[in-house]
Amino acid sequence: MTLPETGRVTLPETDSGARGVPRIAIVTGATGAIGSATARRLSGAGWTVALVGRGADRVRAAAEGLGPSARGFVADATDSGAVDAAFGQIVDSMGPPSGLVHAVGSTLLKPAHVISDAEFDEVLDVNLRSAFYALRAFVRAVPRGSAASIVFFSTAATRIGLMNHEAISAAKGGVDGLVAAASATYASRAIRVNAVAPGLVRSNLTRRLTDNESSLQASEAMHPLGRIGDPDDVAGLAAFLLTDDAGWITGQVIAVDGGLSGIKLPPAAGNHMRSVSR
Repeated sequence: MTLPETGRVTLPETDSGARGVPRIAIVTGATGAIGSATARRLSGAGWTVALVGRGADRVRAAAEGLGPSARGFVADATDSGAVDAAFGQIVDSMGPPSGLVHAVGSTLLKPAHVISDAEFDEVLDVNLRSAFYALRAFVRAVPRGSAASIVFFSTAATRIGLMNHEAISAAKGGVDGLVAAASATYASRAIRVNAVAPGLVRSNLTRRLTDNESSLQASEAMHPLGRIGDPDDVAGLAAFLLTDDAGWITGQVIAVDGGLSGIKLPPAAGNHMRSVSR
């Protein structure tokens, strides 16, 4: 389903495209915290942005908020037919895309023995199958001979063992594998595939943790930089990976996690270093 056109614009020459031919980026999960932050960055850098999400009103509002260079499209990212239809509408109404940011995701923090089959299926649908559907539809939409870039989202939990992350780690581990395979498959077509692996980021999905002061403090203490992430911390790298400046980067899962997955500080040392730095 496509929303009424909010307008189109011919851009002057920018870093994101040749004169009069602005590059088109698709952002799925565009009404979420990270998706919307990435869309804002891309729009501000001169991209024409196709916003894809489930709620018509929210998608329309997001597109209107970005101005005439954005359009909204409604689709359930876990429905392969709906994804194919939305990407087809984008090509028909806006032109072929050269960037995809797949910012669809969920979280489920429970130990494996209490997770039902239905819960696990939902985690796989939202986090892994949706990524495969978006990849397939995007590659089909990119003309042969045109370079393009895809950005998925993984998690720091695929790199380190975190309690109660079995379901989400399994699903996002699948995304990591998808990045590795797809980057190899499509390198000959100059389609780059990467992922960003955040730590805990403030969003509606994480409010149960971040709205609880004791949980928030515990989460901040797990991140060596002493704070949890904001959506813009992650969106900056996602937007960069679509640009020509990242043209020799593919097949990578890059951590943006405040040091969570790569640094281990003794508690006393960590507290001391944070107190000195502040």
